Amino acid sequence: MASASDEGLGFGSEDIDALISALPTEVELLKRAWRNEKASPEILQFQDDVVRNARVQIQNMEHTVEAYAGNGQDALTVSLYQMDLDRTEFLLRSYLRTRLQKIEKYMIHISKTELWNRLSKPEQEFAKRCKENMENHLKQSVLSRLPFGYQDFLKQSISSEEDDMVPEPQLDTFVFCKSKGSVGSFQLDAVGDEVVDLIADDLYVLRYKSIKPLVETGQIDLV
Repeated sequence: MASASDEGLGFGSEDIDALISALPTEVELLKRAWRNEKASPEILQFQDDVVRNARVQIQNMEHTVEAYAGNGQDALTVSLYQMDLDRTEFLLRSYLRTRLQKIEKYMIHISKTELWNRLSKPEQEFAKRCKENMENHLKQSVLSRLPFGYQDFLKQSISSEEDDMVPEPQLDTFVFCKSKGSVGSFQLDAVGDEVVDLIADDLYVLRYKSIKPLVETGQIDLV
């Protein structure tokens, strides 16, 4: 049964207990998405459900902190709730900021590849604006002043067969990773010369492109 003070605030004891029990799960999922995004050289799939649930938890925690502080709750209890709130907000902001930084750096490459479908709708709009602004700025300040044949936004010259002015993520980068379960023998190269036995909870240092499929399917976490 809820106490009188809880009823006056609109929070029952069962509601508070449910909120407390749910928070670590949401925080851990957000932390995992944040770690993977920070460590991956390329942008990963946007974790829509994780972000949505984290925002709901943040809103609930804000209400709880405000209610407890206004009700004269023990200062230590309020402080602990505030610490959980601050931690969750930091993870969410850092996750979103990391993705925006990758979009700014690789906007053209992302827009031309399957990576485009990994962005959320707001991120796609952001990428479009960034690309348009960058192209207009370069044309006005630099490209228009270059000799004919060197005015392309994507190529060094008209003789280039590929878009060699487009930066791409370095997938050969070595990353720290940990297998969530026992994957067993996993082939790291196309010919099978490199094979590693991935054991649950063991830490490995491997090229990102070798384990990219496992990251995308959630079998491996980057750390």
